[in-house]
Amino acid sequence: MHYDACTDVDKCIFMLLTRGEQNVSTPSRVEYQITPSQYKHWKLEFNGPVATLKADFDENAGLRPGYKLKLNSYDLGVDIELNDAISRIRFEHPEVRTVVVTSARDRVFCSGANIFMLGVSSHAWKVNFCKFTNETRNGLEDSSAHSGLKFLAAVNGACAGGGYELALACDEIILVDDRSSAVSLPEVPLLGVLPGTGGLTRITDKRHVRHDLADLFCTSAEGVRGDKAVAWRLVDAVAKPAVFAQKVQERALALAAQSDRPADAKGVALTPLERSIEADALRYTHVTVEIDRAKRTATFTVKAPTGVQPSDIAGIEAAGAAWYPLAMARELEDAILNMRTNETEIGTWLIKTEGEAKAVLAMDATLLAHKNHWLVRETLGLLRRTFSRLDVSSRSLFALIEAGSCFAGTLLELALACDRSYQLVLPNDEASTPRITVTETNFGLYPMATTQSRLGRRFYDEQSALDSVRARIGEALDADAAFALGLVTSNPDDIDWADEVRIAIEERVSMSPDSLTGLEANLRFNGQENMSTRIFGRLTAWQNWIFQRPNAVGEKGALKVYGKGDKAAFDWNRV
Repeated sequence: MHYDACTDVDKCIFMLLTRGEQNVSTPSRVEYQITPSQYKHWKLEFNGPVATLKADFDENAGLRPGYKLKLNSYDLGVDIELNDAISRIRFEHPEVRTVVVTSARDRVFCSGANIFMLGVSSHAWKVNFCKFTNETRNGLEDSSAHSGLKFLAAVNGACAGGGYELALACDEIILVDDRSSAVSLPEVPLLGVLPGTGGLTRITDKRHVRHDLADLFCTSAEGVRGDKAVAWRLVDAVAKPAVFAQKVQERALALAAQSDRPADAKGVALTPLERSIEADALRYTHVTVEIDRAKRTATFTVKAPTGVQPSDIAGIEAAGAAWYPLAMARELEDAILNMRTNETEIGTWLIKTEGEAKAVLAMDATLLAHKNHWLVRETLGLLRRTFSRLDVSSRSLFALIEAGSCFAGTLLELALACDRSYQLVLPNDEASTPRITVTETNFGLYPMATTQSRLGRRFYDEQSALDSVRARIGEALDADAAFALGLVTSNPDDIDWADEVRIAIEERVSMSPDSLTGLEANLRFNGQENMSTRIFGRLTAWQNWIFQRPNAVGEKGALKVYGKGDKAAFDWNRV
């Protein structure tokens, strides 16, 4: 089928995406560090308070060989660039208050995830791809809510699947009214799967599309255009091509007026991370990951700040990207993403810290004192999103609180994120006894996706337990005191430590990764649901299940046969 013979734009898009491809090779190591000079898919423009991010995906520059990114369809590489671009706007361009997301192509905004890439990828690849794109889109909403960076989707062509999901993550959507451009979520009728990055949840929870209209919308491949898209709440406004650019500019400036990002501040350049990748280790300035392949474990060690640290805004701005909390957050984020994507068989992560707790406490005091300054606020946002990446990683997390640890305040969040924590008792060595310290930062500065603090999650927001912990803020708590407060799982002494920790890890590693993933996600997110938790939990669980069903990925499944001229063969039994 040729494009000019199509009567339905979205069907044509999907047909073009899946025609004439070759087998995809096994993926090599994925690199999440990138600079704008390396972008192949996005173009960034700046005009005062408005930045424009244009989708112009190079169809010959897929992350893996064997498929083409036709019609602005995307793969993981496209979203890695998008994540980097948004981070640079946050930190390098504080004058920007609104980001306009649009397309550099005629008649197509974004046709969603590349179908052929999904059809031939392993299940693990699809899951990691969807998780990262979820995090990127949730990050837009996080910045809008917490740091005043607003997003406007200027949909200037056909917008399907994941392309519409990107638009849904923005604060507002303007659709060109050219009688052909439509928004659509055609995954169910065309591919036998679900929208994978929050589409179903956002049209209901965020845009309040009526249930019956949502059902019509999500089971129709044609999509909805023009005034009907506005009436159904799928977009906020439409504009004729002649006035589309003017309408976008007006709304971008109106959104910018809602922001308090500074117009005259100097940005901080996100310089390349100092990092070495070894066969069994990742080494950064403040973070180290050491892999034990025989035991299928990785040990993450986060080091406390050393030397004189700035405590005022002038010093923080002078330090720039080298400022400890910003540098550590970038390193930890990169380590988490690298390990999640590139080391899928390493199922248990052991979390450690190293250094002086007083240095961490001094850092926390600085963060709290200046939390409303734009740079500190953005750094807190990066820390918040990085800790959240840890929460949603499908890995077992054990905190090991040993001699020399500095689990205090911000770094205590690492232990509170873990499935279990073990704190060593040294009854005959008071000086070396490891201690943890709770600070005000642990009571909501870094909320989880549920909007709870990790302490709140731990104690189900029971006031008596939280009051007991709050009464000990600033105290260096040994293992017995921490255990009595419910802050650690176990407090073995130096005689039992090695055996108890070893047995716990060996038992964990021996269990089914599938059941552990489900167990951990259920137990970690025990609070009230919201849109973000549903996107990561309910929706992605459904999608991941459907992605493995024969109706989607079997030899005659819809995702496998689409674009080949064959009809999907469904098992009509409801499960």
